[in-house]
Amino acid sequence: MSKSISAARSIAGIILALIGAFFIFYTARLLYVTSGLRAIRVGGQGAYIGAIVFPLVALLCTWGAWRCLRRAGK
Repeated sequence: MSKSISAARSIAGIILALIGAFFIFYTARLLYVTSGLRAIRVGGQGAYIGAIVFPLVALLCTWGAWRCLRRAGK
């Protein structure tokens, strides 16, 4: 039974790590495309929301991946 839990934690950790990597990439892309959020077009306020939400999601996913993978190794 503990092997199946360990495998599930490993899979969850890998999925969370991939999601975190995506949001890290997308945050960097957002900042590059908007030139550091200096050139926001009229009505493009969603970039400001993304600049706050994407890094938070990336941090939460990578933290969860680290915890899952660390617990799976025990």
